[in-house]
Amino acid sequence: MRFMSFSRRLFLTGVGVGLGASLTTRLIPSAQAAEVQNTAFTPRAYGNPKAPMVVEEWFSLTCIHCAEFVEKTFPTVKKNLIDTGKVYYIFHDFPTDKLAITAAMVARTLPPDRYLAFCTALLSNLDRWAYRQDGKQVEELKKMAAFAGMPGDIFDAAIANQKLTQFILDNQTMAENKYHIDATPTFRFNHKEQAAGALSYDTFLSDMKKAT
Repeated sequence: MRFMSFSRRLFLTGVGVGLGASLTTRLIPSAQAAEVQNTAFTPRAYGNPKAPMVVEEWFSLTCIHCAEFVEKTFPTVKKNLIDTGKVYYIFHDFPTDKLAITAAMVARTLPPDRYLAFCTALLSNLDRWAYRQDGKQVEELKKMAAFAGMPGDIFDAAIANQKLTQFILDNQTMAENKYHIDATPTFRFNHKEQAAGALSYDTFLSDMKKAT
């Protein structure tokens, strides 16, 4: 798989993340930390809530298949379906290892408007942080969070937030029990059709049609 290079320019321009809007890298003031923490438990959803199609994705931030989907398929999904009001898209954390839990906690502690770009950057650069062999995965994650504007003290508080850890794990358990989800990425279309794997855009459209 081809991974995108990670740089400050990625966050300044939104290049490669399918956002269509610039991202700022301004620091989150420590005074706003409590407000940011409050949004850590809110849904991460994009598009028109009244769209005729609701798509939910369960993903892990260390998953190569999630990385493939976000690089090859999601930009087209966002451009053609989410931004046009046809799909309301909801992300759910489904961490497949301890490092993925840590990354999800950091992503959720960022302001919601930086969540999608940060997750995309992490998935597009797994070799830079998640798959490195020197044991410095969390240290590199902290550097990448800094590019997204997260000061070190907020990062440290985020990865120590046991309430947030439990929130993520409880939602994962619910998905396992209710929908029998056991792989990432997994998608549900209008609460009817379910599919797993790095879907191509054509397959994504086909599954949507089955759920209409």
